Amino acid sequence: MGVPDIDNARGGVQSDAVPSVAPAPAKAPGPIDPRLLRRGMATRWYLAGGVLIGTVTAALTVAQAWVLSRAIAGVFDAAPGVDYLTPVPGSGAWPALGIVIATLAAIFGGKALLAWLNTLLAHRAAAAVKSRLRRDVVAARLASPLDDRTSSAGLVNLVTVGLDALDGFYSKYLPQLLLAVTVPLVVGVAILTADLTSAIIVALTIPLIPIFMALVGWTTEARTAKRWRTQQRLARHFADLVAGLPTLQVFGRAKAQAIGLRKTEDAHRSETMGTLRISFLSALVLEVLATLSVAVIAVTVGFRVVHHDIDLATALFVLILAPEAFLPVRQVGVHYHDAADGMAAAQQAFAVIEGAAAPVTKVSVGAPGGAVVAVRDLGHTYPGASEPAVEGASFDVAPGEFVVLTGPSGGGKTTVLNALVGFLSPTTGSVTTPPGDAIAFVGQNPGMVAGTIADNVRLGDPRATDAAIADALARAGAPDLDPRRPVGDDAEGLSAGERRRVATARALLRIDAGASLLLLDEPTAGLDADAEASLLRSLRGTGVAAVVVSHRPAVLAEADRVVTIGGRR
Repeated sequence: MGVPDIDNARGGVQSDAVPSVAPAPAKAPGPIDPRLLRRGMATRWYLAGGVLIGTVTAALTVAQAWVLSRAIAGVFDAAPGVDYLTPVPGSGAWPALGIVIATLAAIFGGKALLAWLNTLLAHRAAAAVKSRLRRDVVAARLASPLDDRTSSAGLVNLVTVGLDALDGFYSKYLPQLLLAVTVPLVVGVAILTADLTSAIIVALTIPLIPIFMALVGWTTEARTAKRWRTQQRLARHFADLVAGLPTLQVFGRAKAQAIGLRKTEDAHRSETMGTLRISFLSALVLEVLATLSVAVIAVTVGFRVVHHDIDLATALFVLILAPEAFLPVRQVGVHYHDAADGMAAAQQAFAVIEGAAAPVTKVSVGAPGGAVVAVRDLGHTYPGASEPAVEGASFDVAPGEFVVLTGPSGGGKTTVLNALVGFLSPTTGSVTTPPGDAIAFVGQNPGMVAGTIADNVRLGDPRATDAAIADALARAGAPDLDPRRPVGDDAEGLSAGERRRVATARALLRIDAGASLLLLDEPTAGLDADAEASLLRSLRGTGVAAVVVSHRPAVLAEADRVVTIGGRR
């Protein structure tokens, strides 16, 4: 069932405490999270293209080593008295050198072109995957707007700078990972065809780098996850401070909060510097290991050249290729740190997406027997809660009937209302309502957009005239509100009572436009007796089915039927 209004459901949670738990990102299995492959076709295409590009790059590297080794060895193998630096007529020195330079230039140009193409494909894949993840995260949150496991501040941080960190994964880590597979394989085969002994040394030493890389990676992963949690906590803390700043100013506690914010900032700074420290140290470890491995090959090849066990051209060919075999694998460990933040954010994104992946099967459209609403044994337990917020709620609402839900605070009234509006799918039982576009809803903390009061009221019916807006405000108990009055983000400039009146006027416009069900949560809170009586007359005058959550005696007296929600059993 679609969400019928922009009213923020979080305000409705106040009566039914929903545990706020930050989702723990699942540990990514392997160097590439399989969920990125399943959810991102661009990743699969990039992997296929990357393998091809890596293979061609490796072949060009082998060709480069072959040309250089033959050219350099040719200098020492030349006849005595031939000066390769001074062109001698008939010697052929400069023409041969020109061919070598032209060949190397072509190889370097080809490698540069392949690197550019690899980068282009990487950035395109990153953009496609980030866009898909952002759409899926927003869709998951809209499907479960009451899911408070990730705060709004944390969600904003996730879909902006968090997922932006995937650029490092796609532009640096993933390309290098592909090169680490193709280049050592091609280069290793080339060395094997040239010199068996050197190939054995490479085969024995190159696995040491992934082993040390894995040890470093586990430490980096744990430290990065800890830094990400600290960053999320800082984002939530800052958002809470901004939201509560007016209250803190009233009670003179605004400056005191700076201490807590400074401590959170210091913790974030400390974790960031710790992650960088591990990054630099791990790069040093891998660099030393690769250097020692190449040195072993160089020493053995040098002694064998001295003893004439291997010719100079082959020795140079092996020495030029040996670092190329270790370099891609070593660089994977270096670039892993560029991918760590992005992978941590992707794992949390998957946690949000998969946490709302369960289909809504308990809510249907079209109540039987002519009723507008049919609730049967409704029960719901919020994620992380040990007890259900509501159990066994059952009632029907006929067309034009004014039904009031009442009961003790925390008994589950708002949970029932949120199930009716479609903000949650009940754990047990069933809910049957009209389609989403036939529902008008006013929550405890109605959502507002930046603009004017008229802009916010007109959300109930975009075709409404200025006269209709003024009439709706009057029926909502706010005849003195100027429709041209500006409204800031999150209803800045409106009091809590005015905010609710504007939302009620919006719901009345929606009823005028054809909605058949009105859902309200404490609509008369903060009103005096005369304003409350006027609003109740307006609500009854709509003639549609209405379900109202309230404790107010005047509202209970106006009800056609009162349903008591008893809460947890």
